[in-house]
Amino acid sequence: MIKSLFNVTRPTVPIFVRRPGSGVAAACDCDAASDVARWARSDLEFPVRRVYCVGRNYREHAIEMGGDPDIVETPFFFQKPADAVVVCDPTATTATTTACRVPYPPMTSSLHHEGELIVVIGSDGLRVRVEDAMDMVYGYAVGCDLTRRDLQDEAKRGGRPWDAAKGFDHGCPMSPIVPKRDFEPSEDTRIELTVNNSPRQASTLGRMIHSVPEIVSNLSHFFALRRGDLILTGTPAGVSHLSVGDAVSITCGDLIPCRFVVGEPE
Repeated sequence: MIKSLFNVTRPTVPIFVRRPGSGVAAACDCDAASDVARWARSDLEFPVRRVYCVGRNYREHAIEMGGDPDIVETPFFFQKPADAVVVCDPTATTATTTACRVPYPPMTSSLHHEGELIVVIGSDGLRVRVEDAMDMVYGYAVGCDLTRRDLQDEAKRGGRPWDAAKGFDHGCPMSPIVPKRDFEPSEDTRIELTVNNSPRQASTLGRMIHSVPEIVSNLSHFFALRRGDLILTGTPAGVSHLSVGDAVSITCGDLIPCRFVVGEPE
């Protein structure tokens, strides 16, 4: 019998469901207690297969990165490794997970935050039509596309890939997942990121250049999407530096927030 050389398992993300009687909302101004209390952890976890990311998908962010949002192009994608995912569960009570810590990565002096809505793929599909794309979506989460901006800028100047800038360890902190039956995003749903309680990024999902169905459909023409895939849908304007000790909070409507602290380098 042939045996595997290593016992390797996929990263998993917990799935939360809405508590009975708490209602379904697309957007709300929630306080830190209520935005967690309305959710209950289920007995299911989501095994992560791949992490796809969309570049420059908010008009204002495209401008701040030197692009022209009025030139409509097909979305462009890059990936992060699945084991870059760090689950930041604000409902956890153990000493090691209450304050989710993400170590400052090596080889950079310019770590940037990029708060994003995450689309969770729950069925397989290849060359999916836009009108059928939402059938593939299992749910949503919110997270951060952490970026070594100095390495990204250097790669851009040299015409090289962004792997070192985007695909590092702990580079994708995210919240638990919420099934789509419990969360209905709309164009008015707000996405916000704060650092040490100070606003850094704020927009609405309606400011996306490419919608969620368009993203899923377009991506499925490049890759066969599978259950277990995550898609980070782009970030609003306001990306900026993070330092050791910074406390980051990302919210999107009444999804479970993603909160973490930037820790010392490993």
